[in-house]
Parts: sequence; C-alpha cells; structure tokens
Amino acid sequence: MKHAGADALDQLEPLLEKLRGRALKEKSRGTFYRGSAAFLHFHEDPAGLFADLKLAGDFTRFRVSTQAERAALLREVTRELATAPAKPAARSRDTRRGA
Repeated sequence: MKHAGADALDQLEPLLEKLRGRALKEKSRGTFYRGSAAFLHFHEDPAGLFADLKLAGDFTRFRVSTQAERAALLREVTRELATAPAKPAARSRDTRRGA
C-alpha cells in the first residue's frame, strides 16, 4: 500500500484542515508528528484511503474513504491526544571517566 499522493490528499483536505488545528506538526502534507514522533499519515490503495494512527505506541490502520470513517478517525485522534504523550526511554548514562 503506497503513501497517499497529491490527488488522494486533495480528497482528504477537509480532514487535513481539521487535523492542522490540533497539537500536531505537519512535517509534509498529510504526515503529522506529535512532538518528535510520527503520529499519523495516509495511504491509498484500490480498496480506498487509509490512515495509520499511532495508538499506545503502535500504528493502527483506519479506513478513511467515507465521511463517517473520517469522523471516526478524528474521534480516535482526539482520544489519543488527550492521553499523556509517551516519554522516550531514558538513556543509560555511565558517568565514570573512560567508560
């Protein structure tokens, strides 16, 4: 399944506009980050349009071909953004000299 191209993203523009009003950064058209982590992006396929949304650390695929499916995705985005952002794993730090 390939990433959504310009024509597919044009179809999703009303949804993208709603996403742009959220606490997300759009690194490229249709690719959203939450902080420094990828959060949401879109795919196109003969079966329709799809979104990959990061939920609890893993991407989950949602169909977004219809208005009802897009509304369901927005509800999931809202729910996920209401959770505390995942903190990156702490790096082990050896403070001994020469280590």
